[in-house]
Amino acid sequence: MAASLILVRHCEATGQEPDAPLTAAGHRHARALADFLAARGVDAIFASEFRRARQTAWPLARALSLPVVVDRRLNERTLSPHPIPHWQDVVRDSFADPALRAPGGESANDVLQRAWACLDDALGCGHRMPALVTHGNLLSLVLHSVDATFGFDGWRSLTNPDVYRLQFCCGKPAGFERLWDATA
Repeated sequence: MAASLILVRHCEATGQEPDAPLTAAGHRHARALADFLAARGVDAIFASEFRRARQTAWPLARALSLPVVVDRRLNERTLSPHPIPHWQDVVRDSFADPALRAPGGESANDVLQRAWACLDDALGCGHRMPALVTHGNLLSLVLHSVDATFGFDGWRSLTNPDVYRLQFCCGKPAGFERLWDATA
């Protein structure tokens, strides 16, 4: 049995904190994204608890008259509870060493465990095309787990928003394709 889901990186936000709202450009992109995704048969919407993810999902939810199911398993990775001067090094090194964690932070393995549990649940509910609005590090780690060539450079190439369709065959990830590129 083949299935697909759509992974969405949130639109442009004013910052990285959980309550950071979308910028004016982010709101415009969220409306354009809603039109784009509504035409692709989305039948369920899940979003991170973070405000920027929920605000990205809301125009699509209104367009399709669907609720946004907030799921903390889609939240951005906690690299550390404290600022890390060279945080991009942790992100980069996590692709090669998924057990790597900064003090008090999550490893890539931790993030993947909760992310895949959420994706599996979204597919297991009988949806034809669920859309899951999340964050760059989580999205890139999921894509890396499907295709190891999508690593740090793939993460750096992500845009706000960005959209990938993840395809499954016989319940296993079979590949992905980029559907949206804000720089195009």
